[in-house]
Amino acid sequence: MKKYEVMYIVKPLEEEAVEAVVAKFENLIKNNGGTIDKVDRWGKRRLAFELKDFNEGIYFVVYFTAPAGAVAELDRVMKITDEILRHMVVKQED
Repeated sequence: MKKYEVMYIVKPLEEEAVEAVVAKFENLIKNNGGTIDKVDRWGKRRLAFELKDFNEGIYFVVYFTAPAGAVAELDRVMKITDEILRHMVVKQED
């Protein structure tokens, strides 16, 4: 298993909806054999340019350890989740 980090931007929704999105992805990583090392919540920030008719987004960075299959599934689900404006998964150096 390798270490990864995923940064994603959630639409500025109500607090409960945002927490549901965060929990969804944490559970996805855990259910596919990964472990969450750290979650950084950067909070609401203004976007450099408009994304899907939004000027602001809530930023999250999650550091985790997982097998390659879990990362592929995480990427797939993030692409089809409407609440996510953008995401990027990066493998960390050893």
